[in-house]
Amino acid sequence: MATAQLHSIRVGDAARAMKALLSNPDDTAQVFRIIDALSGKNGERTLARLRRSSEGQRLLKNKPNLLRTLQDREGLRALPDGSFGRAYLTFLETEKITAEGLEGASMEGRSSARFDAPADFRFLQDRMRDSHDLWHTLTGYRGDIVGEASILAFSFAQTWNPGVGFIVFMALLRGLGNDVNKTILGGFVRGVKAAWLPAVEFEKLLALPLETVRKRLRIEPTGTYQELRSAVYAAHRAAAE
Repeated sequence: MATAQLHSIRVGDAARAMKALLSNPDDTAQVFRIIDALSGKNGERTLARLRRSSEGQRLLKNKPNLLRTLQDREGLRALPDGSFGRAYLTFLETEKITAEGLEGASMEGRSSARFDAPADFRFLQDRMRDSHDLWHTLTGYRGDIVGEASILAFSFAQTWNPGVGFIVFMALLRGLGNDVNKTILGGFVRGVKAAWLPAVEFEKLLALPLETVRKRLRIEPTGTYQELRSAVYAAHRAAAE
């Protein structure tokens, strides 16, 4: 493995990816490019924390395939009404996305060094990616621009990944209004208060009531916020130019 490449900070790559993301907020691969370019040793620090917990040690030993579980839509549909797993499926269907979609975007956005990393590192990297929409479900943030910025703020509080923090910072600078910024910053506060989600064995929680899981993981209610979809954002940008 090219360790130096894995740890490198590539500001130019991040800047180019951010420019592309601001032009097209739906281009998820650019999010992965930014995170990949600015993460440095954050992945190793997160992995070290995972290894210090009994839950994390169990995950690293067994390496469950979360993506495979989340691809089983019929299995999710068979779960009880009001369950975490059913709520996750509803999120996918409402947003018209798939569990595989993030996998494809991450493949496009990651550097080759991360594919050659040790098994534990790759497992954590993939699990963080695959659990992203589970985090959406738990927090209540939708897949709109404000919801994505807010879940990234929540994620930044959980992992302190500088690439994630950069995206959140840029979202706050876009001038979308005080209410939007309040929602995004609220995501950070909720992430600080919540249990540490990278160590959670989500597979064992999918059949439980969503509210039970939220309470167990100390995730406070979202409240309502004004969604901003990319088509509306693009129209506003065009009108301003």
